[in-house]
Amino acid sequence: MKPLENNPAVQPANHNFGQRLASFQVITDTHVTEDPQHIHNLHWDRALADIARRGGDSLGVMHVGDVTDHGLEAEYWEMHRIWEKYCDQLPPFFFTMGNHDVGDFIWEEAPQELTGLKGKQLLELWEQYQAQIGAESSLPEKKDIASQQLWQRRIGNFNEATDTDGSYHDHWIGGYHFIFIGTEKPLSKDCHLTQEQLDWLDRKLAEQSSQERPIFLFLHQPLINTVAGSLEQQGWYGVDQDELLRHILSAYPHVILFTGHTHWQLGAPHTMYDGQGKLPTMFNASSVAYLWTDEDEYLEGSEGYEVDIYEHHVQVRGRNFVTGTWIDEADYIVTYSDDIAVTE
Repeated sequence: MKPLENNPAVQPANHNFGQRLASFQVITDTHVTEDPQHIHNLHWDRALADIARRGGDSLGVMHVGDVTDHGLEAEYWEMHRIWEKYCDQLPPFFFTMGNHDVGDFIWEEAPQELTGLKGKQLLELWEQYQAQIGAESSLPEKKDIASQQLWQRRIGNFNEATDTDGSYHDHWIGGYHFIFIGTEKPLSKDCHLTQEQLDWLDRKLAEQSSQERPIFLFLHQPLINTVAGSLEQQGWYGVDQDELLRHILSAYPHVILFTGHTHWQLGAPHTMYDGQGKLPTMFNASSVAYLWTDEDEYLEGSEGYEVDIYEHHVQVRGRNFVTGTWIDEADYIVTYSDDIAVTE
């Protein structure tokens, strides 16, 4: 594979790419709660209604993780209650595993409200829960057993609720390869990819691979210093095997990676990462539940992407699910020609 060359990023003007070959939606961080009137749940409802109105010919909706706020059964029930209102009009869903879905939280009977907490406050909260686990287990082996039991219960709930098999899976849909990877340890915030999963990913990326056809990859946590929210000073990166994953991806310039986790609003600086001549194109997919800003502040809103595939281009457009309108500041083109992916 040829490495990526410099990809200067500009906002595209109107383009005529010819016939659209396929499309799909990308959403993330829905954080559904068990309260039907919670803003997260209302935003989930609006997002599904918007996709149902517009996505009749979609290949699918790709969810990049944090389906519910705490990974509790009651939250999955509420998620399905809203989903079933529109299921006859919706394309199929495919899910990525997020830290809220399977992380090692020991939630109280009344889970703490997370909405609106700043990044530092969330990190402090997770540290408190880690300390709680340690305090409740006097011996390391007891802590490990408790953590594994919690992991098995939470991953079981996630897989059952989303009809997903394990932490990683792939699908050929409409002739395009969609690959989903995720943590194999119950970490509070970050993601741990085993060597087995990394080897599997490398094989899958090479499967029927052609630089003239994009591969779509989904991972909840972004690589450090790539998309919005993942800059070192912002703190919302978190792949333990960051360098190993970069090494694999560097051989596949025709990959487009979508990540969640940061909630950063679309159109903010670094929404799209152009690879800097070393890596594929990456997109921060914002959040359906609530947004975050470069000022490290909570912002009420709900966003996602529509992705349109053409013969030599992929267009990634931001969607405001509250207003049902396009986000002009988040309109990107990835062009495939001469064996090189160029992001505009």
